[in-house]
Amino acid sequence: MVIVSDPFILEIVLNLLGFVVGLALGIFSYIGFKNTGSPTLFRLNISFFSIGIGFGVVGFGFMIESFVLNFNHVDEGIQTLGIGIQTVGYFFIAFSHGIKSFFPKSRYFKSIAIPLFIIPGNSLEHIIRSISFILLVYGTIETIMSYMENRKTSTIFVAVGLGLLALGEFLGWYSVIFPKSILYLVSLSTKIAGLGALFVPISQVPLRGGVKLGGNI
Repeated sequence: MVIVSDPFILEIVLNLLGFVVGLALGIFSYIGFKNTGSPTLFRLNISFFSIGIGFGVVGFGFMIESFVLNFNHVDEGIQTLGIGIQTVGYFFIAFSHGIKSFFPKSRYFKSIAIPLFIIPGNSLEHIIRSISFILLVYGTIETIMSYMENRKTSTIFVAVGLGLLALGEFLGWYSVIFPKSILYLVSLSTKIAGLGALFVPISQVPLRGGVKLGGNI
């Protein structure tokens, strides 16, 4: 029987927590979409369901491999698939800001992207995390700019949430380089804290009928 370390169990728990929070955000977004017919809320619905499912793929995948199949290792492909699904969600968040292309064209965002891709030892997971980071930084900056215009408290929570998600992906990117460090756990905790910050304005959508996310809803 495989012996699973406490940090690994914590990884599973955090991923499952991310799964629950992501689905909850998706449900609130869907209710808001049904009440308002907002295309942005529809995109956010897809986004949060994708993020939640991505966490679930990793959490349930690791749990099944360890406790059901009794494997003495976990398949890195499961984690890559999970963060890939999450990245789809991040794309829809960026798209909610009116993003015109998958990769931002400005020199500023290219300056962020290039260092992430040229460091030796790139893997598919490494590249996916890089894309996630770029999309989330884009969303964070656009939301901050939106706050400068509307000065709404809900926009602050959105900016903080996206910023924490971006930081979590950045730390997750480094955890690929230093696989035996605590960075992965910190990355998961930071991303869940980001989802928690987003939960504040998104949970009020069914009641208020809308939320600011760098654009009109």
